[in-house]
Amino acid sequence: MARFLKYGLTTGATAAAAAKAAVTAIVDEPVDRVVIPTPVGLRFELPVKSSKKISENIAEAITVKDAGQDIDATDNIEITANVKLTDDGKITIRSGEGIGTITKAGLQVPIGQGAINPVPKAMITEALKEILPAGKGADVLISAPEGVNITKKTMNDKLGVKGGISILGTSGVVKPFSLEACRRSLVPQIDIAISQGYKRILYVPGNIGERIAREKFGVPEDAIVQTGDFVGYMLDNAVKKGIKEIIVLGHSGKLVKLSAKIFNTHHKVGDARNEVIAAYAGAAGASQKVIIELLEANTTDEATEILRQSNLVEPTYDLIAKRIHDRISDRVENKIKINIIIVAMDGTVLGMDKNARCDKPWQNLQ
Repeated sequence: MARFLKYGLTTGATAAAAAKAAVTAIVDEPVDRVVIPTPVGLRFELPVKSSKKISENIAEAITVKDAGQDIDATDNIEITANVKLTDDGKITIRSGEGIGTITKAGLQVPIGQGAINPVPKAMITEALKEILPAGKGADVLISAPEGVNITKKTMNDKLGVKGGISILGTSGVVKPFSLEACRRSLVPQIDIAISQGYKRILYVPGNIGERIAREKFGVPEDAIVQTGDFVGYMLDNAVKKGIKEIIVLGHSGKLVKLSAKIFNTHHKVGDARNEVIAAYAGAAGASQKVIIELLEANTTDEATEILRQSNLVEPTYDLIAKRIHDRISDRVENKIKINIIIVAMDGTVLGMDKNARCDKPWQNLQ
C-alpha cells in the first residue's frame, strides 16, 4: 500500500490565519478555524486554537504551526496575532515577542526590522482584506512566545536573525521531508557574505569546519558559509551569485568524498572515504600492507594515523586536495577560483591544493 506523507503549512500561513481569526472575532464572532488565500492560488482552512475579542476594536487569536511530516524546528509553535482595527484603511504588520530582529544585510528584510518576510506579510494582508469592513485598516502584532528558545535550534543567529524565529514561506505550503527546503535555508549565507563585501568566501561542511576556520585561520564569521551535506548545490548557487573565489575547508571525513565526485556528502547518498584515501596513498607510495590497513580503517581519523606512521599524511592528502580542486572546478565550469584545505578534527592541516598552499587566501578575504 502506498504511503502518503502529510504536507504542512509555513509560519507565514500560520500567522495569516491568526491575524484573520483575530479580525473575524472583532467584526463577527470568535472562530475555531479560518480559510486563507496562498501565493500558489490555493485556499487552506486552518484550525484556530483560540480567538477572543478584547474590546470594541481589539482582538487576539492563536494558531499552531503544523509542519506536517517535514523536519522543522518550528513545528507546533504557537503564533499569536493581536489586532487593532483602525480607520485609515491601512494594514500595518509588526513583530512582537519571539520574532527575531534582522542584524545583517543580505536578507529579505532590512536591518533593524522584525523578521517577517515579504511574502508572509503579503499573505497576512490578503487574508485581512477578505474580512476587513470597507474603509477599515488593521494594526497587526505577530508574536511567537516560544520563539526565543526555538531559534537556538536554527541557523538564525549565524544568519543575523537575533532573538527569535523568522516568519517565512513563499507558497504557504511545506513539503514533507523537504530536502529542497533544507538546501534553500543555507543559501542566504552567501547573500550575507556578498553584502559584507567579501570577494572570497569560505565553504565548510559543518560546525567543525566553522570552528577551525575561526580559531585557526581567523576567518570572519560572515565570510564562512556552511554547506551542510549539499556541497554541489551550494557551489551551483555560488556560480549563480557571481562569487569569484571559494576556499573549501573541512574535516577529511567529508572532503575526501568530493574527490570521488560525491557532491552530496550524506553517508546515505554515497561513501568512498576508505577507497579514496587508500588509492591516493598508493599513488603516494604506500605499501600493499598499508593500503589494506587503510581499506579496513573504521574512520578517516584512523586512516590518517595509519598514514602518519608511514610519513604519508601530507603526500596523500595533497593529492586528494588536488583531485577535489579539479572536481569542483569542473562543477563550477572554472568560473570560480578554488582553494582546498583538508584538516583533522583538531584543526591540523592534512593537505592543501596548490592555490591554498601558495596564495594563503584566508589571510586576505576582502
